[in-house]
Amino acid sequence: MHHGQQMGADSLLSHIRHRRVPVTRLISALVITGLVMSLPALADDTVSGTPKESDQNSCYLDGLSEQLTCGYITVPENATKPDGKQIQIHYAVLPAIKSSGHSEALLAIAGGPGQSAMDNAAFFNRTFSKVRQQRDILLIDQRGTGRSNILNCKGEGFENALAINEADLDTTKETQACLDNLGNSDITQYGSLNALKDFEAVRQHLDYKKLHIYGISYGTRMAQLYMRHYPQVLSTVTIDGVVPMQQNVLAIGQAISRAFDLLLQNCADNALCNNQFPQLRAELEAVDAKLTIAPIVTQVRDPLTGESTQLTMTRAKFMGAIRMALYSSSIRALLPHAIHQAANDNFQPIMGLYALNLDSTGIAMGMHASVVCGEDWQRMTPSEREEINSTYFGQEMIKGFEQSCSVWNMPAVDESFSAPISSDIPTLVLSGQVDPATPPSWGELAMEKLTNAKHFVAPYATHGVAAQSCGNDLIAQLVETGGVSDLDGECLNKDVRRNFYLNASTVEAIPVNNSKQAVEQGDSHD
Repeated sequence: MHHGQQMGADSLLSHIRHRRVPVTRLISALVITGLVMSLPALADDTVSGTPKESDQNSCYLDGLSEQLTCGYITVPENATKPDGKQIQIHYAVLPAIKSSGHSEALLAIAGGPGQSAMDNAAFFNRTFSKVRQQRDILLIDQRGTGRSNILNCKGEGFENALAINEADLDTTKETQACLDNLGNSDITQYGSLNALKDFEAVRQHLDYKKLHIYGISYGTRMAQLYMRHYPQVLSTVTIDGVVPMQQNVLAIGQAISRAFDLLLQNCADNALCNNQFPQLRAELEAVDAKLTIAPIVTQVRDPLTGESTQLTMTRAKFMGAIRMALYSSSIRALLPHAIHQAANDNFQPIMGLYALNLDSTGIAMGMHASVVCGEDWQRMTPSEREEINSTYFGQEMIKGFEQSCSVWNMPAVDESFSAPISSDIPTLVLSGQVDPATPPSWGELAMEKLTNAKHFVAPYATHGVAAQSCGNDLIAQLVETGGVSDLDGECLNKDVRRNFYLNASTVEAIPVNNSKQAVEQGDSHD
């Protein structure tokens, strides 16, 4: 689950952001899933492949001006074939500002699945600036992502994304083409459990005695697996935007529908928004219904170049753009205006939002497929399938996964994978009330057998609470004190919402007949 914009505020969302058209279906089908064994601390401590080679150098990463430490270890791609293909697992260390003796680090795990932690170094550095005062921040590119033998799929560019009708794409063919291009890699070796052993191998290589772990979105699954398999090396855990082990990630369709409803309700509850867009729900439903019958072909200005270009507005583009916008509180504020304009046959604002999501995910779709097809798709029960099929996004995911996972042909994880995590490690669980990917109920589900944990719900946050609130301060306190008993989530209640935009330029109502009343109301949230 990704951090896209939200990792920059994002995470699970992020994994749905796609820059390449042919993998759109693949992505929508491949979301996060994860069932892990429920027994804590029962797994062995052997790492997947004792590193055979390693290297470490100074480096610079995007968004950071300071010199960091980067390196890699070399491990067998398949631990049962130690003399077979070797892959490098890359990492970066953001050193503590004040030396702490190098005994502990905070391991920050990216979302997706498929995002690079190292490519999001600036985000993690900003979020954990307080933690970093005393402890190193450790980032590892999970196998199949970033610099660690990335499993990527190639596709078309943005221009085609505007003109294409996604219904014409052959998901099976595109998935096969991606698989063929990865012919030198054993894609069955890129699930979460093998990646976890890589993480532990890096910890041992760097000689950290203890880790504090932070996982966002899909990264919360990895964090929970760490709790199960290597609890002895963990001091604290934070899971933010939680995918509990019991939860099939394909059920995200319900979470998305919930977020749509919350958006419409939030607008209806806001006097200015409701006054400007009194028929917002009806307008959304009308556009959706029209596009369900047939796409609309029209001319728009390319959101990136300003040049006139053909747009094939499909239901997938329209609903997908709204969905991704829900990940960011600031972009979310633009949605009522964009929906209203679409209802009046102006798709330019929606296209602007759509463009925001096309180039920022950084999801390695091959790795994404290995995780979801092996850990979620095959454990879906008939009743879950029926429930997932009850929403538009759920239907699209099932349709896409059905085609792509049949090609990917991943072996299923053991049933025990999906058991709840049982642990007494001090654990902070964070959920955003308006999260379009991992709703608060998922965070509550993760708490089932956590005996030393606190779950806070940030009422105004979307996906990834730490970056949108005082959640980062709570994490710093947890790391510093090593316990959850004194954590107080009251600060999360601070209203950090953005006012809804009432037109393309402002959150303030345009005065009518020289009335100043509406303008004066513009600064309040209602």
